[in-house]
Amino acid sequence: MMDQSEVISLISTKLKLIRTEYDYTQDRMAEILGISKKTLVQIEKGRTNAAWTVCAATCALFRESDVLSSILGADPLEVLETIAHERIDSPKDKTLGGKVWWKELKNEGSFRLQQNVISQHYRILDELDFRWYSSFEKKDALLKLKEFSRQKKGE
Repeated sequence: MMDQSEVISLISTKLKLIRTEYDYTQDRMAEILGISKKTLVQIEKGRTNAAWTVCAATCALFRESDVLSSILGADPLEVLETIAHERIDSPKDKTLGGKVWWKELKNEGSFRLQQNVISQHYRILDELDFRWYSSFEKKDALLKLKEFSRQKKGE
């Protein structure tokens, strides 16, 4: 299971690549992230790690980054949100359906359980690709899948 310290380490080591991917100077990148240039330089040189809030800002402000996708999957913010809250249990975010970064684990009724191939977290989507649930706990995700399926049948 990916945790906060692992994400901080991953993003810290890739921050310079993200900056160069967007063709930003250190001054501009520091300004965007709300940190001093000195702090950014320390992170880029591997002398310190970014703070959790800097990682969250990076995922929010650079969510289309190929570098971020390569370490966290197609939706870096979902990974951070799942870690921060330990799960997401608040329908409904529209997804792309998990064609690239997800493997299908189980279908039940009109819902399907997927696992992210990079972060290893689980999510449940409906037939229209809306996310209903995310968690790093497979057992909890399987219980929710059954629950959602039963609720839908009972409508």
